Amino acid sequence: MGSNRKNEGRVNLSYEDKEALRYAKALLENPGLAAKITGLIGMPIEKALQLLPGKWAQVVNEATRRSLETALQAALLTLDDKPQANSWEFLHKLAVAATGAGGGAFGLLGLPVELPLSTTIMLRSIADIARSEGERLRTPDAKLACLEVFALGGPSKSDDASESAYFLMRTALAKSVSEAAGYIAQRGLVEEGAPAIVRLIGQLATRFGVNVSEKVAAQAVPVIGAAGGVVINILFIDHFQEMARGHFIVRRLERTYDPQFVRAEYERL
Repeated sequence: MGSNRKNEGRVNLSYEDKEALRYAKALLENPGLAAKITGLIGMPIEKALQLLPGKWAQVVNEATRRSLETALQAALLTLDDKPQANSWEFLHKLAVAATGAGGGAFGLLGLPVELPLSTTIMLRSIADIARSEGERLRTPDAKLACLEVFALGGPSKSDDASESAYFLMRTALAKSVSEAAGYIAQRGLVEEGAPAIVRLIGQLATRFGVNVSEKVAAQAVPVIGAAGGVVINILFIDHFQEMARGHFIVRRLERTYDPQFVRAEYERL
């Protein structure tokens, strides 16, 4: 029966599903985090980055990788298929806001502590959104789809104008996600240094680290401080909640229609 529905999907999307896909694309292809932060702090991110100390990139890289490793373990151990019609996005915003106060007060020094905590909270919010869109989070594929969200972030200048940044990123991650899912399905838990996991974390960290750098740069602006750290963190989680909602709407439609058809319709909208 599922294959029949997919064959029907090759012909036409229902009105409701077309509007859902239109909404997903509006979320996924909106200006990235840098543009939102620039509007908030009133200066270009490039200028804000110049305010950071010399070794900031090393601190961000290490904190980003550790955060994603922590999030992966949290995904494997705690994400389940409890029925979930709604997602508690506001409550997760409050939790991340609390960590943002500390991040804003201690700046780069607080990042190794603050980022793994806020990333794990964001993962819980992403998982709630995934469940509300019908994901079965006991499967490795769905767990890793939650982690994929950290690599999403709207269009960039280098993206091919004929294709969406969203599908380009999913294509770039596809092989690593598939290998990691196979590894997790066989072993259950992740062993430190497993090649499939190292490759996936490395790819995710490259993209997620850009967003983390933008967040840290904004918190380095002298007028930001602890209060500004709260606002920046709320903006940070709001960005990934939007990416998650769009991502899991697309995945929901891919379970109903042929995935290639969904992608073609997405590009046409």
